[in-house]
Amino acid sequence: MARIYTHSLTCSTSFGFDFHSSHRLIFPRSLTLPHSKTQSSCKAWTRMVVAMDSVGTDSTKELHVGLDSATEEEYAKQSKLLKEFLSVPSIDKAWTFNSDSGTQVMVAMSQASLLANKRRKFMLSGHISKEESSNQSVNFHWAPFPIEMTGASAFVPSPSGLKLLVIRNPENESPTKFEIWSSSQLENEFHIPQKVHGSVYVEGWFEGISWNSDETRVAYVAEEPSRPKPTFDHLGHYKKETSLDNDIGSWKGQGDWEEEWGEAYAGKRQPALFVIDVHSGEVEHIKGVPRSISVGQVVWSPNIKGSAQYLVFAGWLGDKRKLGLKHCYNRPCAIYAIRCTEPNGDANEAFPIHNLTQSVSSGFSPRFSKDGKFLLFLSAKAAVDSGAHCSTESLHKISWPSDGKLPESTNIVDVIQVVNCPDDGCFPGLYLTGFLSDPWLSDGHTLMLSSYWRSCRVILSINLISGELSRVSPNDSDYSWSVLALDGDNVVAVCSSPVSVPEIKYGKKVLDPSGKPSWHWSNIQKPIFKCSEK
Repeated sequence: MARIYTHSLTCSTSFGFDFHSSHRLIFPRSLTLPHSKTQSSCKAWTRMVVAMDSVGTDSTKELHVGLDSATEEEYAKQSKLLKEFLSVPSIDKAWTFNSDSGTQVMVAMSQASLLANKRRKFMLSGHISKEESSNQSVNFHWAPFPIEMTGASAFVPSPSGLKLLVIRNPENESPTKFEIWSSSQLENEFHIPQKVHGSVYVEGWFEGISWNSDETRVAYVAEEPSRPKPTFDHLGHYKKETSLDNDIGSWKGQGDWEEEWGEAYAGKRQPALFVIDVHSGEVEHIKGVPRSISVGQVVWSPNIKGSAQYLVFAGWLGDKRKLGLKHCYNRPCAIYAIRCTEPNGDANEAFPIHNLTQSVSSGFSPRFSKDGKFLLFLSAKAAVDSGAHCSTESLHKISWPSDGKLPESTNIVDVIQVVNCPDDGCFPGLYLTGFLSDPWLSDGHTLMLSSYWRSCRVILSINLISGELSRVSPNDSDYSWSVLALDGDNVVAVCSSPVSVPEIKYGKKVLDPSGKPSWHWSNIQKPIFKCSEK
């Protein structure tokens, strides 16, 4: 007689998707995968046929089950479907810039690569033209091909759009590369060694890359340099630091164990605050921030003549326990400010740090109003105080001193309060992770943002003065909408659904016959994304 054994499938990819638990979604229940020499490290399903010989001994042979034509056809169909699904690009960010010929738009996108087992980043630029004969007609003229940003971890244009910062994080102990591009050439390139700092944080809570107003310096968050490891001689005696990296007759210990933030931040060192001069490449490690504070989301304060300029950022205390952070809004955090050293000042000078949100248990995503009179921020105090991982958020503002001198305590004003029990069909409260780098309409006090409303994401506008909130994306739409960038008082957005690829939309504010403002949305005549109708 024969016995049949079945080995389980184990395979994971960098697309966040584990075939061990998901193979039934891709392959029919009755199918098995053949073994192949080109199958990488995944273990295929095989059948072991064990036959008993006449004297009772086992002789084991591994037989590969052949595929009939129906199975091969089903494999090809599923493979094609997966390939088409992964080939649909996603829109990550967008920026708009004014020029003499109209508005220029730059869109950052990414696309999965099965062969490379990673996501490719690329950039597509275009031109927005509006017909004078029609108040609602708008055309997007795209470049014929996108440009792949090979090896780029982040690219951030300056506020004027005249410069582009490209950051390339290393995969090993190599330096981090900073590139400053103009419209036609590479202006400067700097290699920042590991002894200065590690990789730059380019996503998540600690992400923060900010140009100053005159576009001479960039503030950012990066891993602090590796702390020195203790060195011992061959007898086990401690040795003082030596200039030789490989000192003969000595060995290094691992140093003190330090807790990490876990999840997506596993293996990353403490986030710290840095400023780089885009002309000289000089990097300054901002002193005065305790190591117990993990910094992120840094922005520059308004540049007021005759007063000091500050770096404003969010900070998470890690002096007790560093619990998971990526999907947890219930971790206490605060908005801090620290004075930035002048370009020709003493880089070793440490200024005191100011906690601007002492009266609330949560504060993040700081943004200054267009006139620089207010500092806006989000708060997840409902989640922090209750322990819920995600709860409705609130929006607050702080008056920023015109003389640049921060008071000992600040008056926090509520703009949008926590909504505990929303009525059916009414505003359910704020559910968002942050703002655009420039989220303001031309009036300077209307804020545009994306937030979840029931099962969809919608675009909202908030008047900072009156507190009035209105829905910008269509009320009858089943799509999820996200604001990408602002073109004056117009909105560049993306919408999609589980059965529809992302589409770029252009929204213009108009007045209906009764004089009430509303939004007219235009389709882009040549969609970026194309896929099979099936």
